[in-house]
Amino acid sequence: MKKHITLVLRLIISVILIQTLRFKFTGHPDSVYIFSQVGLEPFGRIGIGIIELIAAILILIPKTSWLGALMSLGVISGAVMMHLTQLGIEVQGDGGLLFYTALLVWALSVVLLWKERKQIPFVGSRFG
Repeated sequence: MKKHITLVLRLIISVILIQTLRFKFTGHPDSVYIFSQVGLEPFGRIGIGIIELIAAILILIPKTSWLGALMSLGVISGAVMMHLTQLGIEVQGDGGLLFYTALLVWALSVVLLWKERKQIPFVGSRFG
């Protein structure tokens, strides 16, 4: 049962990260607007998309899921901070969907990282 929970966490995080990539990589107007507002258009949009893609792939691989969760946590922390400081919770009438999705990914990444903590090189053995 414990492995199933971890698998579900990994799948949810990866699916959310991957489904947002089409907006970043195709230059969707909403994505361009968001990254323009925070001064990261276009290089930040593409760069963050690449980081999210790598994180999603790493999360799906059992031995590297801790690293993917850590990367996801980092990039999503940045997204949450941008919402709280520059964008606002609601962006272009989305009802806060992007913000709440980012919070969900952040929370699930924390849980996954905690569940996979023993796999982290050098420090994982201290959690034994």
